[in-house]
Amino acid sequence: MAGRTDSGDSDGTDGRSQGPEAVVGADKPAHDAGAFLAAIIESSEDAIVSKSLQGIIITWNKGAERLFGYSAAEAVGKPITILIPEDRLDEEPAILARIHAGERVDHFETIRRRKDGTLLDISLTISPIRNSDGKIIGASKIARDISDRKRAAERQDLLLREMHHRVKNLFAITGSIITLAARTAQTPGELASSMKDRLVALSHAHEMTLPSFTGDEAFQERSTTLFQLLSSLLSPYDEGEGKRWRLHGQDAPISAERVTSLALLFHEYATNAVKYGSLSLAEGRLDVTLNPHGEQYEISWQESGGPPSSKAAPNDAGFGTRLEQMIIRTLDADVSRDWQPDGLLIKLSMPRAAFAAPVQAQAS
Repeated sequence: MAGRTDSGDSDGTDGRSQGPEAVVGADKPAHDAGAFLAAIIESSEDAIVSKSLQGIIITWNKGAERLFGYSAAEAVGKPITILIPEDRLDEEPAILARIHAGERVDHFETIRRRKDGTLLDISLTISPIRNSDGKIIGASKIARDISDRKRAAERQDLLLREMHHRVKNLFAITGSIITLAARTAQTPGELASSMKDRLVALSHAHEMTLPSFTGDEAFQERSTTLFQLLSSLLSPYDEGEGKRWRLHGQDAPISAERVTSLALLFHEYATNAVKYGSLSLAEGRLDVTLNPHGEQYEISWQESGGPPSSKAAPNDAGFGTRLEQMIIRTLDADVSRDWQPDGLLIKLSMPRAAFAAPVQAQAS
């Protein structure tokens, strides 16, 4: 043909430049969309399952194997009810009815059973599967394990209820302290001073038992013992490297419900030791010993190096004495005092149960 110029290219092209679309199309890799989608499903961390409208399992990915414990060979062809606890079997007909109606079920939280019989908290998303004609032929289920989230929520709920319980108790105890103090205080200043000291002692004691809100120990209650409590109450009376007080014997755990009573009791003893006893002098010392005897705890509060007994605390039934009597009754304890030449010896005897939660608190 006239005017035609043959480029002579060995590949037989006519030499015309190709458009960008052609270049991109030539570089674009060809994928089987179905195989690509199947690979995504198979590698998903979530359990992805399909079933027929009769509730028979059709496909079962690796995520489902990990979550429920059944292999694909064990699950495919079986009814989906192998995963449903008996008390939740009524959920499946309701789900199938919604699928028949073309509805999607989003984030349905329920419980399912693994192959080994253990129960899981899961979140389900269920969608109808349609064929090329738009007819619903089955359903796909995506299941996600939410057990850790549920446990965290339960711990948070337990924590909030525990905080509510403690706040109510603190208000009740504070009211009792105010009532007792008001009967013996001579001036408003005296009332304010005594209340402040005791509330600070309570604050320090309860801070030891509050759960942690951060890190790996979130929502876990801290353990508390008698020696930890005494160390907190007596820490203001340390001097330099040497302690003016020492703890001896076998330590014992204290329940959160009992820490208030014990903190108030030993705060009274420490306050009297600072005002009238061994801790009122630089050379004074205090030794506290805890020994178990059968079902009883024996506690010795031994002061030494203090002023002579004649300068000890007055014997009138003031606020501190009444508060001690109230706490002793609460703990079902016995108390005795011996004014020795070198200092006061207080002996306490109480049942081991006095350190544990009261029966009514455990039941609640």
